This record gives sequence, C-alpha cells and structure tokens, in this order.
Amino acid sequence: MIGPTAIQTADAPAAIGPYSQAIRAGDTLYVSGQIALHPHTGLLVGETAAEQAEQVLLNLKAVLRAAGAGPEALVQCTIFLVDMDDFAAVNAVYAAHMPDPPPARATVEVSRLPRDVRVEIGAVAWLGQE
Repeated sequence: MIGPTAIQTADAPAAIGPYSQAIRAGDTLYVSGQIALHPHTGLLVGETAAEQAEQVLLNLKAVLRAAGAGPEALVQCTIFLVDMDDFAAVNAVYAAHMPDPPPARATVEVSRLPRDVRVEIGAVAWLGQE
C-alpha cells in the first residue's frame, strides 16, 4: 500500500507555510485552502471578495488538474469569508466554476485570513472511478 502523496504544481501559489497544496490519500484528494495569490508572482489578485474568489477558484482548479482531476471530482468545499455580506457575490462566482451537481459545501465567516484576503476555499475531491 502506498501512503499519502503530496500534490504540487507551479500553476497554483506555493504554500506560504508548512503544508502541501494538496495530499492524495488513496482515492481522496485533500486540497489546502486556496487564496487569491497569483501563482507566478505571489501577488494578491483583486480587491473585492468576488474578484478574489475568481483567482481562488482558478488556483483550486490548477491543484485539481495537477492531481489529474477537474471540478467534477469535488465532493466538498469549505468557503471562509471575512464578511458574510460578501456571500452573494462569492456565491455567484463559485457557481460559475462548479459542475452540476455541485459539491457539498460549508461557508463560514472568520475574523481574519492569511495575507488579509477576503476569501479562502479548501476542498476534498474523489479521484476514484465510478
């Protein structure tokens, strides 16, 4: 049996701490929370939560691609917002990137996020075969 494997791609921002972009354990992929950093410059993309959510989802998709998957593999996402008033705007961006049916999801308001971003999204995906 092969143990957990780190997934790494230059198409998503490098980890800014002691963690992996994602870990594959069997058929399950655990994707670390993605924030709105440009993968090549490391600079924050966007000022509004909606603008940042767009980059966050591009980063999330890049990590999924590195694991050989796409959004259709997502089974659960967790969205962290610093202001629940941004929910509708982020939800609209999120909906445009998700498959039908979309994954299960939780959205929570938090007091602060890394680099003072407005939104972060973590995910779990299933990489097995039907």
